[in-house]
Amino acid sequence: MSYQAVTITAGAGGWGGPLTVKPDDKCNKVLCVTAGGGIHPVAAKVAELAGCEAIDGYKNNVPDEEVLIAVVDCGGTARCGVYPKKKIFTINLNPVGAVGPLAAFIKEDIYVSGVTEKEITLAGEGAAAVSKAASTSPSKEDVQAKKEAAKEEAASSANFITRLGIGIGKVVNKFFAAGRDSIEMVIKNILPFMAFTSTLLGIISASGLGNVIAKTISPLCSTLPGMLAISFICALPFLSPVLGPGAVIAQLVGVLLGDQIGAGAIPAQYALPALFAIDAQVGGDFVPVGLSLGEAESSTIELGVPAVLYSRVITGPLAVVIAFVFSMGLYPQ
Repeated sequence: MSYQAVTITAGAGGWGGPLTVKPDDKCNKVLCVTAGGGIHPVAAKVAELAGCEAIDGYKNNVPDEEVLIAVVDCGGTARCGVYPKKKIFTINLNPVGAVGPLAAFIKEDIYVSGVTEKEITLAGEGAAAVSKAASTSPSKEDVQAKKEAAKEEAASSANFITRLGIGIGKVVNKFFAAGRDSIEMVIKNILPFMAFTSTLLGIISASGLGNVIAKTISPLCSTLPGMLAISFICALPFLSPVLGPGAVIAQLVGVLLGDQIGAGAIPAQYALPALFAIDAQVGGDFVPVGLSLGEAESSTIELGVPAVLYSRVITGPLAVVIAFVFSMGLYPQ
């Protein structure tokens, strides 16, 4: 098969790249892990131009060594850093930079975001195409590790007081780095998400849409069969990956339900089962990424993704029933 080198550049508001990749006989799969499953048009175009195959990551598993490039639609959580951590080229459909818990692995030479179909072109004549992201030049982490090793070797001949001082300095530096990373994660990830959710709730409340949703859900959440129906719908395998990202929908509905419980429209004893009812879909979009992050075997991922999604149809309503039983008598009338 004839393979072609493809160049992917960052789109409007995007970050990273440009990436130039070329498949070979061993590494020739475009892995698509986007909400709702299926092959996204961006992944389809990369595969078409490069002359390789696009694979739906929710239905099939591909060994890492066969993945030429991964296509995700992450808003800044762990998914956008999973594949860069594995040294796999990554396209993020959303204009997101180096953020999230795996931000340290997201580099401009392995990751590009905000990509649409028009940012994907055949590489020029003189373009340097690579098939994997394993760089021949040492990374900053490798250089730093070598420097620290040299310091340790130099200090090995020093006296006890000197070694003790160096050891204390390392401990202090570790704590300092951990604190800096924690603050950075809060500022870059948690606070923007809280602001987004608050803004969305404000818009829904001000527009009157919240009252419509509350009036629709209240009759269902005030009875056990209604909550079972909500849980079953949220856990459907083709809906849970769409409803799951960021748990935004569950948070919004949860706030609206809380208002209704506070107003007395829904009995307080239904708060716990209602929580399980609206959360049946949580994490549905992260199943293949989580298994991959845990370095699960290929066969485990291939069978585990549908197994977890289908099991939610059973465990979701079951959790509602268990919560309903244990909530009896918690709030005496």
